[in-house]
Amino acid sequence: MSGPDFSFEEAAFAAGARFVAGVDEVGRGPLAGPVSAAAVILDVTRIPEGLNDSKQLSAKRRAELAVQIMATADWCVAHASVEEVDRLNILQASHLAMCRAVQGLRQRPCLALVDGNRLPRDLPVPGQAVVKGDARSLSIAAASIIAKLLRDRIMVDLAQQHPGYGWDVNAGYPTKQHRQALLDLGVTPHHRRSFGPVHKILCKEPATSS
Repeated sequence: MSGPDFSFEEAAFAAGARFVAGVDEVGRGPLAGPVSAAAVILDVTRIPEGLNDSKQLSAKRRAELAVQIMATADWCVAHASVEEVDRLNILQASHLAMCRAVQGLRQRPCLALVDGNRLPRDLPVPGQAVVKGDARSLSIAAASIIAKLLRDRIMVDLAQQHPGYGWDVNAGYPTKQHRQALLDLGVTPHHRRSFGPVHKILCKEPATSS
């Protein structure tokens, strides 16, 4: 399959848009940590070579591209906290992070190309949902790269504070090591209490302490 291209953005420019942002989130599946989103307005004259869905890139290549994106584009990465994930639900929290990222851009985009099949209800600009957008739009691919890089960094920091869960390598996803550590070490303040495996352990705790 060929990688993402600039056709969504070019169609928007042809319709009169001046600035087009790509928006993507990362971290909907983990049991711990925030959900993060990025919004990126690429400079048409300085688009980094090799942009692709962050999941298709090695960590080294992601980091290299992120440096180039941050140096050339208008970008913002924003988060929704674990508390917000538990209070709102993961979809609404990821949409909240997306809205925050768009609001944090220096320029107000005329259109936001949003990865997925649903637009955030409170998106502050006109939006277009693009299914599998990180593999189809260069702007969304750029957003996926910096969102993943910066969320991974948060999880590496949290791993120092809470060793044993392997967050520096699993980014909070429910790997075998992470699930076992939940059983052995218990639930931290950074775990999403509304997520099944965490919720189950919390439900058991009062019974085991009596």
